[in-house]
Amino acid sequence: MVVTCQKTAIRDLCEITSSKRIYAADYQPDGVPFYRSKEIIEKHKGNVEVSIELFISESRFSEIESKFGAPHPGDLLLTSVGTLGVPYVVRAGERFYFKDGNLTWFRNFKNLDSQFLYYWLTSPEGKSELKKCTIGSSQSAFTIVLLKGMEIELPPLPTQRRVAGILSAYDGLIENNMRRIKILEEMAQTIYREWFVHFRFPGHEKVKMVNSPLGKIPEGWEVVELGDVTDIQWGDTSTTKASYVEEGFNAYSASGLDGKLDHYDFDRTGVVLSAIGANCGVTWYTKGKWSCIKNTIRFWANSKKVSTEFLFYTTKDPAFWPRRGAAQPFISQGDAIKIRIICPKEKLMDAFTEFADDQLELILALETKNLNLRRTRDLLLPKLISGELDVVELEIA
Repeated sequence: MVVTCQKTAIRDLCEITSSKRIYAADYQPDGVPFYRSKEIIEKHKGNVEVSIELFISESRFSEIESKFGAPHPGDLLLTSVGTLGVPYVVRAGERFYFKDGNLTWFRNFKNLDSQFLYYWLTSPEGKSELKKCTIGSSQSAFTIVLLKGMEIELPPLPTQRRVAGILSAYDGLIENNMRRIKILEEMAQTIYREWFVHFRFPGHEKVKMVNSPLGKIPEGWEVVELGDVTDIQWGDTSTTKASYVEEGFNAYSASGLDGKLDHYDFDRTGVVLSAIGANCGVTWYTKGKWSCIKNTIRFWANSKKVSTEFLFYTTKDPAFWPRRGAAQPFISQGDAIKIRIICPKEKLMDAFTEFADDQLELILALETKNLNLRRTRDLLLPKLISGELDVVELEIA
């Protein structure tokens, strides 16, 4: 069944505005969260927790809300400076304010489902319309005037809701998997910190603490450089995301597990490090057949003193990695191999490795599921938005 759509200007379907200006003097150490593009991008990605850095007082928020309103469930925010065009629909129970100019506020919808608008903005058609709204060369931005003039092919409201429901079901599955991943990660990270940071490992009461280049450590443990116990090299610097295919082997970029290649470079456990850009210092554990591409560093244990699983948790905190550069931070392989780490005794290493391997196996399976869910959703999105697929019969497999 082909659904008839009519082209309508966005300004006729909702109010498009921004927030009231908040000054630096209004920032507080706690209170109501204050979001910029950075936080909205994190929420768009489905991060279980958002790294909130700014707050305003309850009294200031209440004053603004009573006079001018605040984001309500169903409103949509769009990043409008720097990283452009990332949408987020406000959820029930959320209470925050946001930075003017950084984000554009879509609210008071008429015959337009905000969740449908969210997916339309991420579709090829929506991205094309957003491109027309861009100004600036050194720093790109959207203007409210141009955004109001965007035109959207709009199916009837029930169809919009059906399309949004199908696509959001995929996002719901992805989000549930991310919550499970977080729980598994926290379990293993807690054991790692107890045993190898606080030195509260089984039988620690009977072990003497001795001096080392990294301070007091249990007797029998040693300090080594990362390069002494790992095989550490750049990822495939000749391969980019342009080489990704629909079916193949897991591939990691500086963004993480985000694609497939028609070949694999490794068949083993390993750790992939984002070596440049926004994710600089973030690591991912992997096993089986996989590859990593430009802007990554890969490494694994090549000594019996450590395991790859132990190395993953040792290097998991982005603060572990020394960075160079200001505007575009990056990690030098030469710096990485000189980082000193603590190696425990073999028996404790083996016990942790066995536990961590089970957790990481489950995490990797969930991450692979999410990759496949995202790819299926992204293939469906333009076809559903355009009406090419019949939304009446389509269900999630």
